[in-house]
Amino acid sequence: MSHGFDYDLVIIGAGVGGHGAALHAVSCGLKTAIIEAADMGGTCVNRGCIPSKALLAASGRVRELRNAHHLKSLGIQVGNVEFDRQAIADHAGNLVSKIQGDLTNSLKRLGVDIIRGWGKIAGTQKITVTGDGGEKPITAKDIILSPGSIPFVPPGIEVDGKTVFTSDQGVKLESLPEWVAIIGSGYIGLEFSDVYSALGCEITMIEALDQLMPGFDRDIAKLAERVLITPRDIETKVGIYAKKVIPGSPVVIELADFKTKEDLDVIEVDACLVATGRIPATKNLGLESIGVELDRRNFIPVDDRMAVLSAGEPVPHVWAIGDANGKMMLAHAASAQGIIAVENIVGRSRVVDYRSIPAAAFTHPEVSYVGLTETAAKELGQTEGFTIATSRSYFKGNSKALAENEADGIAKVIYRQDTGEVLGVHIFGMHAADLIHEASAAIANRQSVQNLAHLVHAHPTLSEVLDEAYKRAVV
Repeated sequence: MSHGFDYDLVIIGAGVGGHGAALHAVSCGLKTAIIEAADMGGTCVNRGCIPSKALLAASGRVRELRNAHHLKSLGIQVGNVEFDRQAIADHAGNLVSKIQGDLTNSLKRLGVDIIRGWGKIAGTQKITVTGDGGEKPITAKDIILSPGSIPFVPPGIEVDGKTVFTSDQGVKLESLPEWVAIIGSGYIGLEFSDVYSALGCEITMIEALDQLMPGFDRDIAKLAERVLITPRDIETKVGIYAKKVIPGSPVVIELADFKTKEDLDVIEVDACLVATGRIPATKNLGLESIGVELDRRNFIPVDDRMAVLSAGEPVPHVWAIGDANGKMMLAHAASAQGIIAVENIVGRSRVVDYRSIPAAAFTHPEVSYVGLTETAAKELGQTEGFTIATSRSYFKGNSKALAENEADGIAKVIYRQDTGEVLGVHIFGMHAADLIHEASAAIANRQSVQNLAHLVHAHPTLSEVLDEAYKRAVV
């Protein structure tokens, strides 16, 4: 035990970030406790990545087996394909239970104390936990805040959890509405449109910004729209926002022009999924007791070492990781930040390399990227005085993709023209979420397209799509 404290490290929040931090802390010899008021595993395990991937796996199989044209091209014929909605929902629920149990057991096995209740800072190196047995004080040499995030519901939208709901309820797949409106075309909206369209629902996708998939590289978004949206039973409304959403049967949605705010239309649907992003769960953490103010978007301010800042200066012994600091709202980014925070706690100075952290949407086919978009790379080039170049290769020229008859896809590499350093890679196509990691490692090591073009890839594999893109860059 350290210097008379109850623990060397106390982590508030047992999501993927808190879990990663706890495991690393134990390996560094720190006596560690983790405090959780709700479900072990946080959003990712219970309401996010894990159950949604189970739904996508099942619905993706239904889509494949019902695609008679594709199967016929491979010489296969399948009869009538049926599915059981409850059994698919149970598959997701069972996976959540298993992974939640594995996560909890891994902490217990390593001797991390799991404390149930609401944890908040109560002063320098002090925490209070409020649970069934009242309030309990704990002291810790260092504190990591990992409270996560909650879905953002824009003003004018009323959520009842049944007919109008967020991804939190959507992953339970309690019903398959005949006609569902999806508000937002980011990761969450895209993945749910994939699930719902595969299982026979009609979809209206409403995007306030002037193009679908606004966060993605434009070349990728254009092709993805052509494959993931246009041929499916998905109507799109772009540059339009849901001014008012009233739950019920039917759900009533008032639509308006996003720029002019002029009323446009009223639609009635069976259900509405609100997929408009997430906001930090940073209320009631006791930050005021140590003089810390949230930023204007309610994120906890941190530096590159994950130290919490007050008036721009690090607060000793307090760290914040994951969605709550707003740096990169991804489960694996939270885990990476947790490890970095612990490294700095034990005196090894490290920072997070955000450019090399990949992201993916698990649609069919998948979308993935790492590093900068072309627009962001151009802006960086103007600031730092270099020119960028891009190279593209296509799945339709890849032997493995052709063998699978899954030739829709593109890989795009963005790099510096002078040094060849790779700045960003974007992939749309079969297994894109797995392929991106080669590019992630290349960016982490600041490699050039000249070096990467000499790597040898197994033939025939989908990885040759990247091989081809690197080689095209140096021709």
